[in-house]
Amino acid sequence: MISTERHYSLDEYRAIEEKAEGRSEYRDGEIVGIAGGTLQHSRITGNILTYLTSVLRDTQFEPINSDLRLWIPEHRRGVYPDVMVFEGEPQLNDNRFDEVLNPTVIVEVLSPSTADYDRQGKFRMYRSIESFKEYLLVEQDEPFVERYSKQAEGWLLTDFNSLEKSISLKSVQIELPMAEIYHGVVFE
Repeated sequence: MISTERHYSLDEYRAIEEKAEGRSEYRDGEIVGIAGGTLQHSRITGNILTYLTSVLRDTQFEPINSDLRLWIPEHRRGVYPDVMVFEGEPQLNDNRFDEVLNPTVIVEVLSPSTADYDRQGKFRMYRSIESFKEYLLVEQDEPFVERYSKQAEGWLLTDFNSLEKSISLKSVQIELPMAEIYHGVVFE
């Protein structure tokens, strides 16, 4: 569903989203439907979430799947990252149990239709979140991951293109093997 005919209040969007069968993002008054993913996308997202959940168990970090909406106050956006990791308790927006404010790590598995938005527009908005420290952009058609890590002078890009490598996620103090990300994924 894409709505360009009228602007919706945040409360109207939330009421629609609570009853909707599919998910939509809120973009400062616009409601924009999110397309479903592919088998590759689902496998990769599941692999990342499963690995992070296992490795981060009994730590102060908690990975969460894409069912939880991230609210970005500065941009008045409600979005659904593929995976988020929180340090400590997720901070709820307006005491809502379906909307959070403070991820430390965000993971997006790229699709051809959303790759540019994830790399540019979304990343710019995510950077307005004070707790946000690392961003992973994961290709689904080849083993390739871009990691952006927050530095004192800006964001540092490091990319990974080998299943033998691991991604150091310093903000959560773990290594994420590329082989775990792409386990069971068949490339054409």
